[in-house]
Amino acid sequence: MDVEALLTEARTYIPLEKLDLIRSAYEFASKAHEGQVRASGEPYLNHPLNVSMTLVELQLDAATVAAALLHDVVEDCDVRLEEIESLFGSDVARLVDGVTKLRRLTNRSEEKEISSRIQSENLRKLLMATAEDHRVVLIKLADRLHNMRTLGALPLGRRRVIARQTLDVYAPLAHRLGLRRMKWQLEDLAFRHLEPKQYRRFSRLIATKRAERDGFVEEAMETLSAALKDGGVEARVLGRPKHIYSTYLKAMRYADQGKNFGDIHDLFALRVLVESVPDCYKALGSVHNIWHPIIEEFNDYIANPKENGYQSLHTTVFCKGTTPIEVQIRTYEMNQVAAFGVAAHWHYKEGGKPDSTDARMAWLQELTERRDELDSEEFVESLKTDVLTDQVFVYTPKGEIKDLPRGATPLDFAFRIHTDLGYRCIGAKVNGKLVQLSQALRNGDVIEIVAAKTERGPSLDWLNPELGYVKTSHAQSKVRQWFNRQERGQGIETGRQMLDRGLSRLGIAAPRAEKLAGKLGYTSADDFYLAIGRGSLSVSQVAVKLGTDIETPEKKVEISAPTKVSPGSIRVLGVGNLYTRMANCCSPLPGDEIIGYITQGRGVTIHRKDCSNVINEVEKERLVAVDWGTVEQVYPVKLRIEAWDRLGLVRDISSVIAEAEINITDVGFVRDEGGVSILNVDIEVKSTAQLSRLVARLQSLWSVINVIRKGETIVREQVSR
Repeated sequence: MDVEALLTEARTYIPLEKLDLIRSAYEFASKAHEGQVRASGEPYLNHPLNVSMTLVELQLDAATVAAALLHDVVEDCDVRLEEIESLFGSDVARLVDGVTKLRRLTNRSEEKEISSRIQSENLRKLLMATAEDHRVVLIKLADRLHNMRTLGALPLGRRRVIARQTLDVYAPLAHRLGLRRMKWQLEDLAFRHLEPKQYRRFSRLIATKRAERDGFVEEAMETLSAALKDGGVEARVLGRPKHIYSTYLKAMRYADQGKNFGDIHDLFALRVLVESVPDCYKALGSVHNIWHPIIEEFNDYIANPKENGYQSLHTTVFCKGTTPIEVQIRTYEMNQVAAFGVAAHWHYKEGGKPDSTDARMAWLQELTERRDELDSEEFVESLKTDVLTDQVFVYTPKGEIKDLPRGATPLDFAFRIHTDLGYRCIGAKVNGKLVQLSQALRNGDVIEIVAAKTERGPSLDWLNPELGYVKTSHAQSKVRQWFNRQERGQGIETGRQMLDRGLSRLGIAAPRAEKLAGKLGYTSADDFYLAIGRGSLSVSQVAVKLGTDIETPEKKVEISAPTKVSPGSIRVLGVGNLYTRMANCCSPLPGDEIIGYITQGRGVTIHRKDCSNVINEVEKERLVAVDWGTVEQVYPVKLRIEAWDRLGLVRDISSVIAEAEINITDVGFVRDEGGVSILNVDIEVKSTAQLSRLVARLQSLWSVINVIRKGETIVREQVSR
């Protein structure tokens, strides 16, 4: 590519007098990058030229194209930003500064040490600049797109790192901005380097289907075009391409449902473009007149646009009898937005800066308002969890729509409305019914927060990830802020009490606080207790650390917990799944040499080989060779659960234990005079961590007062296995 091709394309929409700015920027970049080559061996200047061409295809203004040509000169050529401003103006300089990294990594050892932190800081700087001028992120996305197209020249390790960041951050960012064309290109390119075998497999599968698909779609297009014409709708009917990564994701979801690749509906897809919104609905009627619709596969994104501004009607119908085909119906303007997102509607003033009030960028404004609350890595994590995930759309009682990440709870919603509302939240109604604060919200839910009249403050349970009260980084940071405002002394005492109470319930005796604090990276016991009291460290995390990091005693500890033999695990003559039972006379344990004795009507009884009954057995033909199969290490634990008596209490407790995949071996139930039910439950657990999660879930049940572990502590050397 050369600059003339770039100028020819730009001339179709940029005024002639502004093309000189682009040419001047090219000439400056050409001198600055002279002699530089990329890892592929091509001249470095090819990179900014390709980035600029991507932006011209989006029809960005002259200042943005010029900034794209210059975007690496400050970082790679030691050009000062002041020189850019003096030659090309403050607008271009501001855009170049926005995409210039804070620091360039100079060697591999430095990269390994600080790469993650520097990448987080650079991304944070990029989004801060984007909040001031949205064109910054478009330059960066175009830069990333060309880098992904030429990624093959880099070593495997670097390719995988860049591809992973692209898939986790930049492709979702393009989606959030409505840049669908750029999104799928980034996804496919990243997928190619992260999963090359799967990429080649699905490329071949799609190609294999192409001949069948093309013939089928062409016939469907002709049928639909005729129906639209008969219905008086002027429309253009197109086949819609299917992209490799999205096909792979859909195939994985189908595999989980027991379906195969051939069941994927929208490998066959049509797109209908019309002039107006009324024509969209008229076209929908024509589609449903000729083909039978699948009702549950209909979505009206015109009446309810996506958060990135995307609008379209989506319907899936049975074409030619039993073949499902997806049809998307939209106006030409909507199609432009679908391809180019926010760039499709930005109108630049004479000064070149776009209107910064675009509603599609409201999420970025909210994120930047929290810049002082979060360090760079927390900022990026908040971006991933709160912004770049799948969204659900819910409503306030007044009908205002709010978007939240999928999996968000009523508490996340409360903090999204206002921090004070989150602090005062004591309950929530979803669609008019009281629900648990940990319930995941769904599209279309109407949320009403039940709030105390005065601030009562959050519960520390809200920060317990096992309980699932808050999922967004925004809500988590607000809860932590509340506890951080409390007196340090109070926080230390609260943490000490929480740790003592929590470990006591688990039956774990902790080492001295100073030793435990050091193991967990704290300089003093007070800081350690304060972290627990403020919610940044959970008792569950401490319990897990105790179960994995305490040094093993030199003397072997006697294992008091039994080894559980899985049903059907013992193999008889090399065959499993036969009925067996353990002999009471010698009680064999895993590790013992064993032999089987065929009984009449009771399967095979397992004895130790040195059992006197085996040695003295007369009918030697009844003895058969057996060996141990899969053995699962489990440890008995006795729990005392105190709760206010209510209907369904035992059922709810049993369900929680069953969901944790923990076996109950015995249950005792008593009721004291005060109306408190006491359940003594014997269970078998695999680790301290599993027990900790179970206790946390049990304590969250309605009417449960206390959960205490009785008896001896788990031998940590064994539990950590």
